[in-house]
Amino acid sequence: MAAEVLSHAGIAVHLFDAMPSVGRKFLLAGKGGLNLTHSEAADRFAERYGERRQQIETLLRAFGAAEVRAWAQGLGVETFVGSSGRVFPTDMKAAPLLRAWLQRLRHPASGGPAVQFHMRHRWLGWTPDGQALRFDAPTGEVRVRARAVLLALGGGSWARLGSNGAWVPLLAARGVAVAPLLPANCGFDLALQAPPLSDGQPLPVQAVPAHAVGWSEHFSNRHAGQPFKSVAIRFQPPQGAAFERKGEFVATATGVEGSLIYAASALLRDEIIRTGHATLQLDLLPDFSAERVAREVAHPRGSRSLSSHLKSRLGLDGIKTAVLYEVLGKDGMNNPAQLAAAIKALPLHLVAARPLDEAISTAGGVLFEVLDEHLMCEAAPGVFCAGEMLDWEAPTGGYLLTACLASGVRAGQGVRAWLQRT
Repeated sequence: MAAEVLSHAGIAVHLFDAMPSVGRKFLLAGKGGLNLTHSEAADRFAERYGERRQQIETLLRAFGAAEVRAWAQGLGVETFVGSSGRVFPTDMKAAPLLRAWLQRLRHPASGGPAVQFHMRHRWLGWTPDGQALRFDAPTGEVRVRARAVLLALGGGSWARLGSNGAWVPLLAARGVAVAPLLPANCGFDLALQAPPLSDGQPLPVQAVPAHAVGWSEHFSNRHAGQPFKSVAIRFQPPQGAAFERKGEFVATATGVEGSLIYAASALLRDEIIRTGHATLQLDLLPDFSAERVAREVAHPRGSRSLSSHLKSRLGLDGIKTAVLYEVLGKDGMNNPAQLAAAIKALPLHLVAARPLDEAISTAGGVLFEVLDEHLMCEAAPGVFCAGEMLDWEAPTGGYLLTACLASGVRAGQGVRAWLQRT
C-alpha cells in the first residue's frame, strides 16, 4: 500500500520480500473468504483497537472502511456486506484482488515509475555504518542504499510466511523501543482445576504439572476438533466491564480456540500474564433463563438416563453434555443444583495462550511513542514502520487488514514528505 502511494506520487520504489512470491499472508487471510473490512459505524469500528484506539483512529480517518472498499473497486473488485457486517469481495477470494493490485503496481496507469519487486530477499539489518540495508538473497548478501526505508515486517505469527519477529533485536539495536511480541486472536490451553496457589497467587503454567494441563484423554480423543455452537462466554477482568458474547468456538486437544475465544483473547491473555490463569464462564444454553434450566434439570426423569433427560428437556447432547461430565464429574452431575448452575456458568480455567506462531495475529511491536505522526522512527530518521509490526492489536473481522492498509497509506505519505524535505 505504501509502495502504491509513492509510485502514484512519481517516486521510484523497490520492494524487497523474503518470500518467493508477494502477498502470501494476504492470500492466507483470504483462504476462508477475504474479510477486507467491516461496515459498522466509525466510532464502534475504532473501539475495536482498545488501548491503541487513538493512534489507529487517526490512521482510519484518512483511510478507513469506505476507502478500503473504494480502493478494491478501483482494482475491479466489487465488495458486499455479509450478514455479520463484514465486508468481502463478491467472489470471496484474495487472489484476483492481489493479481490486479500487483498489475497496477508493475504497470501504473498514472504514468509513475513501476514498483520494482525483489523476491527471496530477507532483510538482515544495516551495515555497521548504518548507511545501507543488508539482504540475504539467492546470489549472496546484497547491500542497498535508499533515500528512505519503510519496514513492514509483520509480527511474530505465521513464521513460515515470513513474519518471524527476527526484526525486533535489529530495531532495538538502533534505539527503537519495541514492546514484546505476544499472541493475539489465539487459542488457549486449559486446566480442569484452577492452578494451585503459592503464597496466595496462582502458580505459573510452567509450574502446573503437565498431566494437569488439557482435557482428559477420554474427552480429547472423542471431542477435539468439535465445535461448541450457540453458546456464550463471560469473562470479568479485574478492571473494566465484563466481556459477554454469544457465538461458537472449538475444543482442541489441550483447550479451546475459535472466533468466540479470539474475541476475548486479549483480555484472557493479559489476565494469564498477570495472575497465572484466567477463568471464563461458559453458558451452554444462552437462550434459556437460569430458572428454566433449573426447573428442567429438576424435573423427574424416571427410568431415563441423565444424558437422555438433558437431551429431551434441554436439547443438551454431544460435546455440551460431555464437557459437563468433564468438569463436574459424576458427583456434580448428580447434584441438580450444581448441574443447573454449571449449564449456565461452567468455569473453564485457561492457563496459557498457545504459542505465538499459532496465533492469527500479534500484539506488541514498535511503540507509537517512538514514532512521529508519519510513523517515522525518531531514533532512526528516514526509517518508517507500518502494519502489524506496530504495537497494536484488534479482533478478526476486517479490523486487522484495514489498519494495516491504513498504516501503509500514512507511512507512504510520510516517506513522500520526508523526501521532499531532504
